[in-house]
Amino acid sequence: MKILSKFRRHKVMILLSVLGPGIITANVDNDAGGIATYAIAGAQEGYGLLWALILITFNLAVIQEMAARMGVVTGQGLTDLIRERFGVKVTMITLLLLIFANLATTVAEFAGVAAAMELFGVSKYISVPAAALFVWFLVVRWNYKQVEMILLIACLIYFTYVASGFMANPPWGEVMKRAVTPSIKFTPGYINLFIALIGTTITPWMQFYLQSAVADKGLSIEQYKYTKIDVYFGVFVTDFVAFFIIVATAATLFAHGIRIETASDAAMALEPLAGKYAKILFAIGLLNASVLGALVLPLSTAYSVTESLGWESGVSRTFKDAPQFMGLYTFFIFIGAAAIMIPGLPLMKIMLFSQTISGILLPVVLILMLKLINDRRIMGEFVNTPGRNIVAWSTAIVLMVATVMLVASPFFQ
Repeated sequence: MKILSKFRRHKVMILLSVLGPGIITANVDNDAGGIATYAIAGAQEGYGLLWALILITFNLAVIQEMAARMGVVTGQGLTDLIRERFGVKVTMITLLLLIFANLATTVAEFAGVAAAMELFGVSKYISVPAAALFVWFLVVRWNYKQVEMILLIACLIYFTYVASGFMANPPWGEVMKRAVTPSIKFTPGYINLFIALIGTTITPWMQFYLQSAVADKGLSIEQYKYTKIDVYFGVFVTDFVAFFIIVATAATLFAHGIRIETASDAAMALEPLAGKYAKILFAIGLLNASVLGALVLPLSTAYSVTESLGWESGVSRTFKDAPQFMGLYTFFIFIGAAAIMIPGLPLMKIMLFSQTISGILLPVVLILMLKLINDRRIMGEFVNTPGRNIVAWSTAIVLMVATVMLVASPFFQ
C-alpha cells in the first residue's frame, strides 16, 4: 500500500509540474474581445447559443492537443516547423498576418484594461501605463516558472464570471435544456454571433503560443499524457467560464431586452438587474482577462518572429541573451498601450480589423498544422491516427467555412 501511495504521489507531482501551457493558453483566449462576444451572445440570443459553445469546445480540444503534441515531440515552436517544412516564403506570409492580427488584438486588450478601470473611476491615462509596466516587468525580469505561476493564479480570477452567473439567478432547467438542444435560426444576427463564437474561441495565436510554451518548458514524450490532461482541462475551464458569461447576460440583459456592444456595457447593465456585486465581479473579470491578453499576445508574437528567423527566444532568457525576443515583446507592449492614449481612436474598428485578419489566418494555420502533424519525418510514430485525422480535418473544414463567412459577412451587411 505504501508503494502504491508513493507511486500515486509521484504521478500527481509529475502532473503538477507539467500543468501550465494548456490551461493558460485556453483561459487567455477569454480576453476582452472574447468576453464581449459571449456577453453579446447572451444579451441578444439568450441561452440559444449554449449548445454551439459546447460543440466548439470539442473542436478547440482537438486543435489544442495537436499543437501540444507537436511541441512535445519536436521541442520546437510552430513557426520554426513551418519554416523548416514549407520554406521562408510561406513562413513570412503567415508571420505578417499573425503580426498584424496580434498587434491589433493587443491594442484591444489595453482598451479592455481602460474600460474595466473606468468602471472603478480610474482614468485610462493611469490604468493603461500601469498595466503595460506590470506585464512588461513580469516577462523581462522574471523567469518562465515565475511568470507561469502568476498566469495560473490569474486564471482562477475568471471564476468571478461563474459567481456572476449564479447571482443572475437563471432558470437552470431552461439553461440545461438549451445547452443540449441545437436550435438554429437563419437570421443575420444569429449567424454572425455563431461565427463570432468560433472566431473568438479558436484563434491562430493560441496554436503558436501553446506549442512554443510547451517547447520552452522542455516537456518530454514521457510527460505527454500529462500534457494532454493540461490541455483538455484548460479547454474545459475556459468554456465553462464562457458558459457562465452567456448565462449571466442571458438571465439579465436578454430577459429585459437590453442591448450591449462591449463587455463594459454588460458590467454596467448588470448592476440594476443583479446588484452592484455582479457588476464588480464582471468588471474584475474583464480587467484580469485584458491584462492576461496584453501579456500573452505580445509573447506569442515574439516567440513566432524569433523562431522563424532562428533567433534566441524564451521567457527565462535576459535582454542580453535574447535581445530580439525581449525587444519585440517590449515593442508590442509599448504600441498597444500608446495607441489607447490617442484621443478618438476607433477601437471597435481596430477589434473588427484584428478579427478579420485572424479569420484569414486561421484556415492557413490549420492546414499547415495538419500537414506537419502527419509528416512522419517530423512526428515519427506520433502522427495523427486515421480517426484523429477525420476529426481534425472535419473540424478544420467547418472552421474554414465559418471563417470565410466571418470574413465575408461585413461585405453583405
